[in-house]
Amino acid sequence: MRPAERKEEASLAYFFIADTHFGHENALAFDNRPFKTIEEHDRALTENWNNAVGPEDEVFVLGDISWHNATKTNEILRALNGKKHLIVGNHDKRLLKNREFQSLFLEIADYKELTFPQGKGIVLSHYPIPCHYYGWCHLYGHVHISFEWNMMERVKYEMEALYDKPCQMFNCGAMIDYMDYTPRTLEEILERQRKPEGAVKLLTPMRLGAGMPGRCCTVMANGL
Repeated sequence: MRPAERKEEASLAYFFIADTHFGHENALAFDNRPFKTIEEHDRALTENWNNAVGPEDEVFVLGDISWHNATKTNEILRALNGKKHLIVGNHDKRLLKNREFQSLFLEIADYKELTFPQGKGIVLSHYPIPCHYYGWCHLYGHVHISFEWNMMERVKYEMEALYDKPCQMFNCGAMIDYMDYTPRTLEEILERQRKPEGAVKLLTPMRLGAGMPGRCCTVMANGL
């Protein structure tokens, strides 16, 4: 794993990452994460995050942020750069009972759409939604590096190979090669698909400015 480097740019950026699983020792073995201890894991993710994300950038966490208790999780969140949005994952429910945890996010939603000019955008959810997106992209998490990810990649391949309909959906799990335990912009995610070190290793072939309008549902803004 290579440490991320912050790119100095005039405009703010939107970053995305899923399944950070701070404090989750079982995730080290499940994902074959390259860390000897969970403490080393948490330090590396924090360092990578802060090297990539500026204080005013926005970060969309696509679920399953932490296995720590609320007190420790809140301590980690306060140390992470950027204005944070949470797209709720299946392991976030207990943390959502804590009001301070809620207050550390600009918004909390089950699903969100970010819209671009020319009517395109990004669909954000913790769970994958295989579909033809008509020029949009879909970013998701949850499936880690598993048979379920293989299934999603197979759907993408068949949708294009059999029906000539591209399916621009990408797993943003921290453990994925092209994420490398670092929040990434959409531009970086797309670019790293084309590089050998970021290529999808499966059985089948295979920055955006701040202030974009969005739609979301089941939202709790500032913990309210």
